[in-house]
Amino acid sequence: MNNDRLPTTWTSICALDDIVPNTGVCALVNGEQVAVFRVEGERGGVYAIDNFDPASQAAVLSRGLIGSVGERIVVASPIYKHHFDLRTGECLEAPDKSVSAFAARVEDGHVWVSA
Repeated sequence: MNNDRLPTTWTSICALDDIVPNTGVCALVNGEQVAVFRVEGERGGVYAIDNFDPASQAAVLSRGLIGSVGERIVVASPIYKHHFDLRTGECLEAPDKSVSAFAARVEDGHVWVSA
């Protein structure tokens, strides 16, 4: 079994307190727009997905509304209201419009994204 792994690159985004709870911000990570969300509550944490909404062809997901659909934490696109799972990037209404999801973490009060 090969235990070699590709190196993981983490990018510093901002202080956690710079993101209003239950909202998102857009960050440039390796030249790509990434939507980074701070979710409060029992399923809280930080999440990161592509900022580009394939249905509307606009970079708007960071401005969407955070909520839940069943057990999934989602963001609703501000244009067509498609729901994107913040853990996987899956578009619930149109799986063919799914986006990439990225690892995100908080360390020493700062948000980091791996892409």
